Amino acid sequence: MIKYTANNLKKIETILHEAGYIVRYEKGHFVSGYCVLEQKKVIVVNKYFETESRITSLLEIMNQLDIDVASLSEASRDFIAAHNLLSEKV
Repeated sequence: MIKYTANNLKKIETILHEAGYIVRYEKGHFVSGYCVLEQKKVIVVNKYFETESRITSLLEIMNQLDIDVASLSEASRDFIAAHNLLSEKV
C-alpha cells in the first residue's frame, strides 16, 4: 500500500518521466479524470485533483502502459519494488 504524499507523487512522476512520458495537470472534461495521448507520450490529469486522486490516476495509467522497468534508474526500480507497483513487469 502506497501512502498518498506529495513525495510519493513526485517519485511516480519521475518514473513516468524516465519512461519517456510527460505528465501535465490541466483542466478539461475527462470522463475518468485523465487522458493519455499515447502517440505523443503525454499524460494529462485533472488539475483539480488532490494528491490522493493524482496518485491513484497515475498508478492506474502506469499499469496500462508498457514501461520497460530495466531502463529506469535504480531508485525508481527500488520504489516500484518496495510498493509492489507493476509487479508483473518487475
